Amino acid sequence: MIRVLLVDDQPLVRKGLVMVLQPVEGIEVVGEAADGVEAVEGVGRLLPDVVVMDVRMPRLDGIEATKLIVRRHPASRVLVLTTFDVDEHVYGALRAGASGFLLKDAPVEQFVDAIRVVHSGASMWAAEATRRIVTHFTGAGQGDAAELIRRSGLTPREVEVLRHMARGLSNAQIGEELFVSDATVKTPVARVLAKLDARSRTHAVVMAFEAGLARKG
Repeated sequence: MIRVLLVDDQPLVRKGLVMVLQPVEGIEVVGEAADGVEAVEGVGRLLPDVVVMDVRMPRLDGIEATKLIVRRHPASRVLVLTTFDVDEHVYGALRAGASGFLLKDAPVEQFVDAIRVVHSGASMWAAEATRRIVTHFTGAGQGDAAELIRRSGLTPREVEVLRHMARGLSNAQIGEELFVSDATVKTPVARVLAKLDARSRTHAVVMAFEAGLARKG
């Protein structure tokens, strides 16, 4: 059972999300919060698997609340859900340690799938959000790739894996490129995330673009 905490300052939105999730097998709404302060407190008390987080809220916004939750309760994954398709929210959610970003007008099936995906330990980013991230950091990626590799201690094979990750390839697809099984790929992927101190696969990819290690196309 996936335990979910819903965070939004609008009671009607929370009620609507509860109605959407109630009939879904394998998902249980264990609590609600009206702002970031209540969200942080609720995570500490309820220990949910997934936190569905709004961005613009009183007292403490969703980005700052996500930072606190990720730092204090790393086992709870955060899915940011907002009506605002704004670049700063996408980047803020990513840097805060969110595992996913989805717009509130997304189909119900996509919302439910996103909860399951982030609970599994993977990342879930709306297609438009992913495009903006890649486009932004491709244009700004003027960093030093050699410095990133030296500082993190990435091996040549791990750098190769990171480049394939930046192309958006799955573990199975990377395995095909490297002529190994997708199970074998899991080890270098895990090492890349650990060495970069990346909060998610997407975060590692952004770091690669920022450093100029990866390029779009």
